[in-house]
Amino acid sequence: MKTSSLMRLTISSAEFYAYHGVKAEEQVLGGKYQVDLDLYYDSREAIINDDVNYAVNYEEALFCIEEVILGDPFNLIETIANEILNSLLEKFTRIHQATVRVRKMNAPIRRVVSYVEAEQTMTRE
Repeated sequence: MKTSSLMRLTISSAEFYAYHGVKAEEQVLGGKYQVDLDLYYDSREAIINDDVNYAVNYEEALFCIEEVILGDPFNLIETIANEILNSLLEKFTRIHQATVRVRKMNAPIRRVVSYVEAEQTMTRE
């Protein structure tokens, strides 16, 4: 009986200063963002070979996040989350499923909240 399992690779609380938001001043002044990422992939070859060339390289995954979040401004954190996932699934064919959480710290609203967060999961078909 052959079994398969997925490895979860997690990046937690990657921080960025970026210029996204609905309000014009957010795109001028910017704000602090945090990103969490859970990547699920079959890691058997990576483990057998103990070789990053068979793994999902988390440093390269961080570069993908960085390209999106530090790139062109978006109005919505939902769009940022979606763009990050699309970029990762395009770059890393080994990824079976990915979940991203994008947090906007100190959102400029008339309430006291630690952050506003968007979470999205995509699964490769």
